Amino acid sequence: MEELMAKGMQNANQALLSGCSAGGLASILHCDEFKNLFPETTKVKCLSDAGLFLDATNVAGGHTLRDMYEGVVTLQGVQKNLPSTCTSQKDPTSCFFPQNLVSNVKTSMFLLNAAYDAWQVDQSLIPSLADPHGLWLACKTDRSHCNSSQIQFFQDFRNQMLDAVKIFSESNQNGLFINSCFAHCQSERKDTWYENDSPRIGNKGIAVSVGDWFFDRTAVKAIDCPYSCDKTCHDVILK
Repeated sequence: MEELMAKGMQNANQALLSGCSAGGLASILHCDEFKNLFPETTKVKCLSDAGLFLDATNVAGGHTLRDMYEGVVTLQGVQKNLPSTCTSQKDPTSCFFPQNLVSNVKTSMFLLNAAYDAWQVDQSLIPSLADPHGLWLACKTDRSHCNSSQIQFFQDFRNQMLDAVKIFSESNQNGLFINSCFAHCQSERKDTWYENDSPRIGNKGIAVSVGDWFFDRTAVKAIDCPYSCDKTCHDVILK
């Protein structure tokens, strides 16, 4: 950022910090810091795509992502860079999870996320170590093979995500697009970002929704109905 600012970015009229997946988490962590680089006259906003990683329980009752994050926080000494508004109340690993951060971000932010985030389904909820006998394999790769309790497991994850953004969504400056798809990083793919058959909520696609929010055309708080009502999804096929 120092190099970009030196090349003239400090004179920008508007700036958007965006990232997908780990970059989506980074855009949450650094959003306010990014805004502080610019003069007050610059419109600065942030977009987090597929960055809403949840401290969820896997199918075996473990916490795959928490274990991973604990290693990252410890190994990389992340604690000193985490918001004090969180670390003063929670342990450093908890403060690496967006669910404990987003409501404290002061800068205008847009959260774009699939309610059944494909990466989290594969790596956090149903990792191979949590399903050694492959009881979830058929369901994970094809939802038509899921029984009612397995579908409910996914719905519980969606509910956890919606709970995580409840306070965040109450702010007028923030935007939200959570569709009921098994997808990941929908802003980086042309087929999900801005095509005639791209995913929609209420007949509005992702690119238009983000644009409406960024340019202050209208408030965007789009939350999809639960799986499997959305027929516009471009789901990722898990293996």
